[in-house]
Amino acid sequence: QVQLVESGGGLVQPGGSLRLSCAASGFFLDDYTIGWFRQAPGKEREGVSCISLSDGRTDYADSVKGRFTISRDNVKNMVYLEMNSLKPEDSGVYHCAGDRTGWGLDPDVYEYWGQGTQVSVSE
Repeated sequence: QVQLVESGGGLVQPGGSLRLSCAASGFFLDDYTIGWFRQAPGKEREGVSCISLSDGRTDYADSVKGRFTISRDNVKNMVYLEMNSLKPEDSGVYHCAGDRTGWGLDPDVYEYWGQGTQVSVSE
């Protein structure tokens, strides 16, 4: 059974940093793409970043380029999202998602989803 579990969210002041973690199990990780998505109240789910676990290529939404970094640890079956210079508009529930054949920042591409972790950026 495929399972994705996020952790690391919290409340942080503008300009601060957080590191989100996504623990994956139940599938051969090296075949998959893992993406990070966020959803704020009243807004559509937005793609933030993704990483190919086979070759390490990455993609980022323009809104987070230069501030967020996605990385993987295939031995530990973990994917991380390092978030720096956080802004209030970065707030939302962050989900990691996985797919064996898909690629990119469109949430419709991904088959498996975690429950999410809340990120709040506020004074």
